[in-house]
Amino acid sequence: MIKKIAVLPGDGIGPEIVTEALKVLAFLNADMQLNLEFEQGLIGGAAYDEFGTPFPEQTLALAKASDAILLGAVGGYKWESLDISLRPEKGLLGLRSELELFANLRPAILYPQLANASSLKADLVSGLDIMIVRELTGGIYFGQPRGVRILDNGEKQGFNTLVYRESEIRRIAKKCF
Repeated sequence: MIKKIAVLPGDGIGPEIVTEALKVLAFLNADMQLNLEFEQGLIGGAAYDEFGTPFPEQTLALAKASDAILLGAVGGYKWESLDISLRPEKGLLGLRSELELFANLRPAILYPQLANASSLKADLVSGLDIMIVRELTGGIYFGQPRGVRILDNGEKQGFNTLVYRESEIRRIAKKCF
């Protein structure tokens, strides 16, 4: 059974890292007969440069038609002057939103050999082995309203709305526990 992997190198350092990851996957694919098939798409600044949008429809279609996604980093100085709706990060947020990729699992392990390298006392961090679970599609990333307004005194004020629905909290809690 063939498993299709969407390869989205991104921009900045993303393509360099994805190239190396693909070397590992190609080796494993051949050595272990994993039947992986790779198809590349654009996201972030690279997609903006090519198509004028950080998350083109063909990238969404590729992602939806794939079994997994290998994603590189997005964002960089080159695109900072763009309107917020066109910045590379909007490609990442669009991917999360469209595919409902709401759970981010971040293991934090401190190996004994590195305990003394920590800025915290070794006896406080020794044996650290935790999993941080982060919600990615609700809250400040997607809350509305957001923007910049002018206050009565003429000062600008930026605002974002942090909202979570009960269903969003429930589903991330199920991933956690």
